[in-house]
Amino acid sequence: MSLNEQIMAELLAKANSLPKSPGCYLMKDKDETILYVGKAKNLKSRVASYFNKSAKSAKTQILVSKIFNFDFIITNSEAESYVLENNLIKDNRPKYNIRLKDDKSYPYVQVNKSHAYPKLEYVRRPKRKRGVELFGPYPSGSNISSVMRTITKAFSLRDCSDWDFSSRKTPCILHQMNQCSAPCVEYISKEDYAKDLENALKVLKGNRNAKKAIKLLEQRMGQFAEEEKFEQAAMLRDYIEELKPFLENSFDQKVEFLNEKNVDVFSCYKGEKELDISLYMIRQGSLLGHKSFNFYIEDLFDEISEEVILFMLQYYGQSSEPLPETIVADLDRDQSKNFEDALRKTIGESIKFSVVSGEGKYRPLVEAAKQHAQESQRVRMENQESEYTGLHKLKDLLGMTERPRVLECYDIAIWQGKSPTASKVVFHDGKPDKKSYRHYHLQELPEGNNDFAMMKEVFERRIKKRPLPDVFVVDG
Repeated sequence: MSLNEQIMAELLAKANSLPKSPGCYLMKDKDETILYVGKAKNLKSRVASYFNKSAKSAKTQILVSKIFNFDFIITNSEAESYVLENNLIKDNRPKYNIRLKDDKSYPYVQVNKSHAYPKLEYVRRPKRKRGVELFGPYPSGSNISSVMRTITKAFSLRDCSDWDFSSRKTPCILHQMNQCSAPCVEYISKEDYAKDLENALKVLKGNRNAKKAIKLLEQRMGQFAEEEKFEQAAMLRDYIEELKPFLENSFDQKVEFLNEKNVDVFSCYKGEKELDISLYMIRQGSLLGHKSFNFYIEDLFDEISEEVILFMLQYYGQSSEPLPETIVADLDRDQSKNFEDALRKTIGESIKFSVVSGEGKYRPLVEAAKQHAQESQRVRMENQESEYTGLHKLKDLLGMTERPRVLECYDIAIWQGKSPTASKVVFHDGKPDKKSYRHYHLQELPEGNNDFAMMKEVFERRIKKRPLPDVFVVDG
């Protein structure tokens, strides 16, 4: 019996001694580095399947060939195993687990009501905080930024920073231009400012109350005209005209059959080589936009539905955006319930939301999201735009046995003959992993600029830290 066969036999014997409980398992290499984290309803059956003689995909065979040991953690339920798996992947970043990369964010308008005189703030990645009210997301950053400025001026809200607000002794020029009520020097009471803020928020909410807020502006415009303050009346007229397109879009309800106003819809399409997941985002009853994600099928070790649940846990666990009222997933009812339980444990029981299966009235939305996933994959494949295609070409070019997953790229820079510096950028599955980017400050050598010696210093420092990437790319 060869050494590898002996190791597999020992691992299989260990796996057969595991309990038939739900839980997570951690596959490790000879250096005790975690290669892969998985979950199972039945730990004994799932872990043993890696080491018995059953048929395995090429990717699984490569993973198994590198396993020298494994650990396991028992959980009380399948929902708990989802939560634990998600946390273990986030903490250990195993090489063979898929990672979510979501670089697309939508803008929000934020109001911090814990401040005595709140203002409207534009944010891209809002944080869940007590006392903070969010409006959005909105499809266009530049458009909502312009709308926010118009609302601020129309209702004479403050637009200054908190530091400027607290340090000001006299009103700023915006007050002189009739664009701010100068709460910084108490030219307006908290009660009156709160009324103006509430009317401003009615516009952002995009409901029927917004018409009342606009009617109030029209009344003020008429009052200014009667008092022969024509410049101020003209300003309000212009503000109302600027807000009309925003209000018309807000009243246009495109998804009329839904009772809920804020819904996320997930669906997926499994092609020959890749899995595409599509997310449709419905906000205020209208289809706001979508996000698309794709993964290489050989990287998936569990059933597609299990991988989709883990993906959604990662997505909402990493996001600071407020959850929608309803999450619709192309899962059966038991899977939807498990996902909802796991998500509540991940983000907190107090947040109100519900998860439903993609049946009944939600079926058209699920099918639309699935069709989008299918078409996205078709276009990407026909145009060879998949990052996995390039990585497989690199594998063949370098004569590697598996697709490179982690690439580290290095370059040297020198400023006017001094201050030598090296930079490292990292790609994981063809996507930038910016959290792993690094700078190296190097020694100034007596012989001057010696790129080889400086790169030698970089790699001597780098290889002391594990794990190493699949490919080093050096400029020079």
